[in-house]
Amino acid sequence: MNSRRASRQATVEQATGSEGLGEFAADVRHSLLQRPRQLPSRYFYDALGTALFEAICRLPWYSITRAEARLLQVHGAQILARVAPLATVVELGSGSGEKLMSLLASAGPGAGPREIHLVDLSGAALQLAGRLLAALDGVRVRTHGATYEAGLHEAAGAFPADGRVLVLFLGSNIGNFDPPASDALLRQIRRELRAGDALLLGADLVKAPAAMHLAYDDPLGVTAAFNRNLLVRVNRELGANFLIDQYAHLARWNQTASSVEMHLMARSDQQVRVPGAGIEFAMRAGELIWTESSFKFQAHQIAQRIEGCGFRTSGQWIDEGDRFALTLSEAV
Repeated sequence: MNSRRASRQATVEQATGSEGLGEFAADVRHSLLQRPRQLPSRYFYDALGTALFEAICRLPWYSITRAEARLLQVHGAQILARVAPLATVVELGSGSGEKLMSLLASAGPGAGPREIHLVDLSGAALQLAGRLLAALDGVRVRTHGATYEAGLHEAAGAFPADGRVLVLFLGSNIGNFDPPASDALLRQIRRELRAGDALLLGADLVKAPAAMHLAYDDPLGVTAAFNRNLLVRVNRELGANFLIDQYAHLARWNQTASSVEMHLMARSDQQVRVPGAGIEFAMRAGELIWTESSFKFQAHQIAQRIEGCGFRTSGQWIDEGDRFALTLSEAV
């Protein structure tokens, strides 16, 4: 290697020891040193990110939330009847709690759970959901500020001996995992359940590329703000010097992977420092930071994936207009 080039590279990209870093700092450090550079999508949801995502869910171009709400309202009673007697509900990625409230609104006398566990990394989301669900009579609500896996494991320690458990994984959050990771998560969910417990999975289906692009790059720029807020968070919590206005939001459909990919593209050359993660590196104009992949599915693929991870499909409901599916399965 040319010695002048090696010397220049050493000044462009530096990393100090990682000992003592918190989880967020360690994840940011690891991800930004990848090629291509990345930031984990799970860190979108600070207080501002949560508010921006709630706004995204109300945009006319983002149909996932409305399609799922319609399915829960129309088929909720049937879903709950198939998991009776229901003792406990665990929602992974609870958000505001509106989806769960919509499902439980269809419950007849005695059909609802005695206990609800809400799992989310966002403290703001847990507060919203906790306040909303506190209105339910005779139901104990517990919150877990944790990853899906850790929160479910914690909740499983309190599952009652009688009655069935229903895990909700809605909003097409499964689409934020690549196929190996989604299979690993589904298997982990199965390990925490007993035979006969159930999983209700919401997943977005493949639709026209133009419609998917608008959902992730809306004309109002709300999704762009949501994406760039990830850099705002890194600046605030780790002392980074990202120039927020020098990053463009990009969303594109990857047909081969069947996913919508979101990126932040540097508009200019920059020397980025992230003191809290112990790294410094050069960003070149046009270079990307990959922030999210949202995988889209065919309906039959969802059932196949679930059944390959220790479940048996017991029902599937599809909103054909906005191409969204709810799939209910039972642990075997």
